[in-house]
Amino acid sequence: MSAAAHPTSKPAVNGAAPASSSKPQFRQQPYRYRRNHHRSRRNLCCCFCFWTIIIVLGLALLAAITGAALYVLYRPHRPQFTISSLRISKLNLTIAADSSASYLSSLFNLTLSSFNPNSHITFSYDPFTLSCLSHSVLLGNGSIPEFTSATNNQTVFRALISGARDLDADSVTSLRSDLKKKGGAPLTIEMDTKVNVKIGKVKSKKVGIRVTCDGIKGTPPKGKSPTVASVLDAACKVDLRIKIWIFTL
Repeated sequence: MSAAAHPTSKPAVNGAAPASSSKPQFRQQPYRYRRNHHRSRRNLCCCFCFWTIIIVLGLALLAAITGAALYVLYRPHRPQFTISSLRISKLNLTIAADSSASYLSSLFNLTLSSFNPNSHITFSYDPFTLSCLSHSVLLGNGSIPEFTSATNNQTVFRALISGARDLDADSVTSLRSDLKKKGGAPLTIEMDTKVNVKIGKVKSKKVGIRVTCDGIKGTPPKGKSPTVASVLDAACKVDLRIKIWIFTL
């Protein structure tokens, strides 16, 4: 009985694996392009940030150079304010017998001067709002009309400051203590307004300023004649109501 013939595979040559009859398959790499795409976007973003920082730094440097040039060229200075005199025509504190109510009436006559020490800068002021205080107690309000302070110019104003209002217990205690002080009650004049600055044909936007004048001492009048407050130690300080201004004053 003869054995059935079976096809035999050829032996591997030199240990090599037998050849496969299937066609070779190639695997695609879909992520390589995505990685390159993300890298390109990242590089573009870094380049944009770099040039943005360079432009901002350049503008800041240009602004600093311009400001320094203006300061050297024009030497800007803050405007100056001086209290010439303060007359107290009325300063009455009325307290009810049972201390249930307190009423304050006041009348002040203020003489004020404004000086512009700059040779090339003009200040244009909006109307001023005036307040007279003794520590934190408001004694009266007043106003000064708008005006323009030309270069190296001095302007003198006269204004009335008056008040009539009820006071709370804390204000009464504070004011009574001030009025009993030897030499007079400490008084402060506050003036709020807006101003723009003009150099040649260039004009800044309006900014808020506050002028605070302290070192004043006054006593209430005892008769019809007004008393004159002491202004020998009075000093006025000009503060910007914002932190940044186009000029360094």
